[in-house]
Amino acid sequence: QVQLVESGGGLVQAGGSLRLSCAASGSIRSINRMGWYRQAPGKSRELVADITSGGWSNYADSVKGRFTISRDNAKNTVYLQMNNLKPEDTSVYYCNADVLLMTRSTSFFWGQGTQVTVSS
Repeated sequence: QVQLVESGGGLVQAGGSLRLSCAASGSIRSINRMGWYRQAPGKSRELVADITSGGWSNYADSVKGRFTISRDNAKNTVYLQMNNLKPEDTSVYYCNADVLLMTRSTSFFWGQGTQVTVSS
């Protein structure tokens, strides 16, 4: 029905930057909320940031002032600009979308994840 494809992960030194992208495609009427989550080995998945279609954003305390979430509604794409990266930001990052489908039902969808590794 809906596919979320992430890109932009990789290996970076502490203090560096990365930009993640997530493009949604498929049977989409509209997307309300889009967000980024992360999961490190042995830990539960946690919210990093999310943003509504109107542009309201929310951040985890650990990334405030360093990460910026944005979206292009016309492209059904959400971005995560990550600056001043720290080793503790190392995780698999997952995109999530709250989608109103062409069938007028709603559902949550996840991307496949992209690895972000920050070396000290």
